[in-house]
Amino acid sequence: MRASHADRERAVDVLKAGFAEGRLQQPEYEQRLTRAYKAATHAELQMLIADLPVGPMPQAQFVPQRPAVPATFMPMPPPVTTNSSATGALVCGIMTPVTWGLTAIPAVILGHKARAEIRRTGERGDGQALTGLILGWLAISGWALLFLVWVLVAAAGL
Repeated sequence: MRASHADRERAVDVLKAGFAEGRLQQPEYEQRLTRAYKAATHAELQMLIADLPVGPMPQAQFVPQRPAVPATFMPMPPPVTTNSSATGALVCGIMTPVTWGLTAIPAVILGHKARAEIRRTGERGDGQALTGLILGWLAISGWALLFLVWVLVAAAGL
């Protein structure tokens, strides 16, 4: 079948796109362009663009999978709970000034335990556990510093 001017222009557009994308080198592009303008049939045009993509290349796109069952009929996901050890660590940490530091050691122990459980189970409460840890260690270090000062004063008094 004979090629029309519009057919030649479409082939030239494909060649231009191939050259712009770096699929054709300059000499080959010019040679194919010349042959495209001289082509008399569709077969000649097809031979010139057969190894080039016609139109934009499809790109992999993320298409979210739709569940087979509508969300209305799906079971509710289990609620994410707060780790109870984290809450205990926070309470013990807050109580350290009131209890004169007696709850500092439980705050540290519960805080470490809670952070390990949170990493394993994905529960909430990491901030609570960390706060309990910090308050517990502050109370322990405060008592240690006070004891050290007391020992130094006692030693200097001798």
